[in-house]
Amino acid sequence: QVQLVESGGGLVQPGGSLRLSCAGSGIAFSIYAMGWYRQAPGKQRELVATITSGGSTSYVDSVKGRFAISRDNAKKTVDLQMNSLKPEDTAVYYCNARAYSYSYWGQGTQVTVSS
Repeated sequence: QVQLVESGGGLVQPGGSLRLSCAGSGIAFSIYAMGWYRQAPGKQRELVATITSGGSTSYVDSVKGRFAISRDNAKKTVDLQMNSLKPEDTAVYYCNARAYSYSYWGQGTQVTVSS
């Protein structure tokens, strides 16, 4: 059974940092492209950052220079380091694994940026 489990969300003040982690099981993790998405209330889910099986990364413009995605294939984890957080980063963050026609999602973790 495939599982992606996110952790690390919470409440943080503007300018603060959080590190999200996603642990995968039941898949050949190293061949999957991994991504972090987020969905704010009343908005569509958007892609935040991706990392390919080869380690290439990409980011949505609004988080470039503030967020960093990384993966550890041995541990089957993908992390999202989020710095200089802004209130507009508030959302539920989801982990995604994608390969060929397969796509799996985690249950999401809430990130709230507020003073």
